[in-house]
Amino acid sequence: MKKIAVLFSGVGSNLKYILENLHGEELEVVVAISNRPDAGGIEIAKEHNIPVEIIDSCLFATREAFDSELVHALHYYKPDLTVLAGFMRILTPTFTDEIKAINLHPSLLPLHKGMMAIERSYEDENEEGGVSVHWVNAELDGGEVILQKVIQKANKSFEEYEKEVKRVEKIALCEAIVEVLKEI
Repeated sequence: MKKIAVLFSGVGSNLKYILENLHGEELEVVVAISNRPDAGGIEIAKEHNIPVEIIDSCLFATREAFDSELVHALHYYKPDLTVLAGFMRILTPTFTDEIKAINLHPSLLPLHKGMMAIERSYEDENEEGGVSVHWVNAELDGGEVILQKVIQKANKSFEEYEKEVKRVEKIALCEAIVEVLKEI
């Protein structure tokens, strides 16, 4: 069975979806890593008996020092793939040159890279928004797109659009994980 590591910074809703829909069936989540000691996803991982590593990004003088510690932790667990699921860090080549990773982003890349993507996507002139899963490289949200899911914006309030993005992104991430693991 293929092994993945999941990196997250927040409530862990994407981690939870992966654990409930893929873990033990399609793959094994071998570790959940957070850069924030107060992240809600930590409890989700513990509830599912997944090893948790907390590498507090605030304790490192440079991004490279943090990324080096992250790489060290990942090498210990030896995942086939690392999944960034709400991991709110810009990664340096210290990470991107060493680790095979994919990232979930709430826009149709290359549009709306970086923060506030849902808001910027909703407010742009396009009739559609959506989500992307892409390979992680040294360019912020710049890696090759693995898959995208389109969401129509017509007649939706921002709250309705955001809710749809959050629903669809979990599905897209799981589909991309399965697709990528077949090729590894």
